[in-house]
Amino acid sequence: MRRLQIRVRGLVQGVGFRPHVHAQALRFGVTGWVRNDSQGVLIEGQGDGVAAFVEALTAQAPPLARIDAVESVECPALAGETSFAIHASDASGVVATGVAADAAVCPACLAELFDPSDRRHRYAFLNCAHCGPRFTITRRLPYDRPQTAMAGFPLCPACAAEYDDPTDRRFHAQPTACPDCGPRLSCPPEVILDHLRAGRIVALKGLGGFHLVCDATRADTVERLRRVKQRNGKPFALMVANAASAARFVALSAEERALLTGHARPILLARRRADGPVLAPGVAPDLAWLGVMLPYTPLHHLLFHEAAGRPAGTGWMEEPQDLALVMTSANPGGEPLVIDNDEARARLGGIADVIVDHDRPIIVRADDSVTRWLAGAPAVLRRGRGRVPEPIRLAHPVPPILAVGGHLKTAICVTRGDEAFLSQHIGDLDNAATIGFFEETVGHLLHLLGVAPVAVAHDAHPDFPSTRFAERLGLPIVAVQHHHAHLAAVLAEHRVTEPTLGLALDGFGLGPGGESWGGELLRVEGAGFTRLGRLARLAQPGGDVAARQPWRMAAAALARMGRAEEIPARFAAHGPAEGVRRMIERGINAPLTSSCGRWFDAACGILGVRPLAGFEGEAPMVLESLVHRPRVAEGTWSVRDGVLDLTPLLERLLTATDATEGAELFHGTLIAALIAWALPELRTRGERRIALSGGCLMNAVLAAGLVDGFAAAGVAALLPRQAPANDGGLALGQAWVAARTL
Repeated sequence: MRRLQIRVRGLVQGVGFRPHVHAQALRFGVTGWVRNDSQGVLIEGQGDGVAAFVEALTAQAPPLARIDAVESVECPALAGETSFAIHASDASGVVATGVAADAAVCPACLAELFDPSDRRHRYAFLNCAHCGPRFTITRRLPYDRPQTAMAGFPLCPACAAEYDDPTDRRFHAQPTACPDCGPRLSCPPEVILDHLRAGRIVALKGLGGFHLVCDATRADTVERLRRVKQRNGKPFALMVANAASAARFVALSAEERALLTGHARPILLARRRADGPVLAPGVAPDLAWLGVMLPYTPLHHLLFHEAAGRPAGTGWMEEPQDLALVMTSANPGGEPLVIDNDEARARLGGIADVIVDHDRPIIVRADDSVTRWLAGAPAVLRRGRGRVPEPIRLAHPVPPILAVGGHLKTAICVTRGDEAFLSQHIGDLDNAATIGFFEETVGHLLHLLGVAPVAVAHDAHPDFPSTRFAERLGLPIVAVQHHHAHLAAVLAEHRVTEPTLGLALDGFGLGPGGESWGGELLRVEGAGFTRLGRLARLAQPGGDVAARQPWRMAAAALARMGRAEEIPARFAAHGPAEGVRRMIERGINAPLTSSCGRWFDAACGILGVRPLAGFEGEAPMVLESLVHRPRVAEGTWSVRDGVLDLTPLLERLLTATDATEGAELFHGTLIAALIAWALPELRTRGERRIALSGGCLMNAVLAAGLVDGFAAAGVAALLPRQAPANDGGLALGQAWVAARTL
């Protein structure tokens, strides 16, 4: 009799993998056992069907599983073995497995949720081995109930019977519960809906934190939410009942629909329909894109069920529904997401009219993920719930490294073998609370993965809180230049190890000589890089304030054109225009920058698009929304000694008939100019690949234009896909550079 010991590696805990193994063993007449351990899943099986059994482990794996490797070795057969058992987990050894990301409610659980004869009918916390919370409730591995937020909820006899039955889909489903033994909601769904319909703001506890929720059609409530949350001009996400409802608001391709309805259930940025239902103007002011998402918890579905009039069955879930809800993170003024019940009352009392919580603890904060269909493929714009802690596979194993990101849109990264674990979005390290969340995330991710880093990678800027944190750890440190890290992140996720050219286009990063960089043509080679070119420099009058006042960058552009005398009259309505002119001419508090983001701002200022912005990047987002067909203004750029100068383009915008024409000319010409700038360098080296990264590459018009333009020239353009193009992906690149350094 043939007997194999089988090791399965990957995301194979908490996803119904052991019941799957048990079912396949019965199917193929295999005896033996299976258990979870620190390395993943370990199996011993014997029988004539053991080879087919091993093949079925992968071919028919559960939907949330990700199998990285299946390794088997012969071992001595056991006489008299007649059954296949599921053994208790072995928590010893160095952890080398992972935990799955939180997953949306599966169809089987939804059928129970709306079945009046089911004991979990309308229970807001039902789940099974194929859905529900995972990462956000996990304290440590192996993933077993005592090590999760469910430790305080002993199973009732009925749930215990399901939990112990290998043929049940709730076998060892760690978060499983029912109304008799599980978490309880502080307010019923019908009352929550009444509050929303009455124009109230509800703080609603979810998987990775609280949301602030309101009726998206009530302009007064949306504006009040924007004011009390200090949201400025940032768009709100919209939750609707299903894909059919989403299609009323946004145009959805088949690929976008698949992203929207997948088990990760991210916020999807999709193009707004001109003929869609009326929303409050404050949901996404002046933007052609809406962030839409679908329900992913039982409670979300119950709210839409209430709004639909409690129809029988689940058929209603495929039909368009009228209810549209603003669903935004519950964090006042740039602070971390609220997760604790008492914390919610203390921090959200002045924002929300009603606070709805429950008694299941949230272990890990996690905002909703944000994704976009970008240049022919999905791209993650923010990693969070539903994505984290899925690893990014590297080209080869690397030393264990902690990378701490930058200052804005911070995320951290931990490497283990050939995997890079990029954390959930942490935010801007501008306050003590967010820095505390940053340090909390470092500790939890290292502990969860069982990693003891041998080095810490950080941004080369010496004054970032993340840099100072790295220096305090007492480990070897590797400082990585900002734009080097942006491009290295792309190479890491695409598993490129050869020298590669790249365009890094963003708002700000510190150059080696203390300069402000942001529009760079670099050649990345191993742990180093060479700067081959840059965008022409613009003055940044007032320093960082210019990033939120695009008219200042337009003033700098006028000065560069030799038309500084026009500044006071042209921009008198927006601020101290004469003082700005003097700043630029005298070089006082007007540092020079090669930032692509600031060239975008200058175009916005000239065209009158958000001359005063509520947040950095708002004006370029509105500018992108104006584009229908990018157009090229030939002869409006030059390249000299590696410097790409777009000054003639901005001068052409001064004569644009309207902002739409200017937006189309700026985008189309910028795309053509960047390609014309990079192609000679590529051809000189005989290379047919270029990496593209930086926050500007979240612009769909720019990204698609560059990918298509380079493709037409026979060059493959690599974009960030699994890690954000903005500073949320920096830590991945820092870790990759540090690994090459070591």
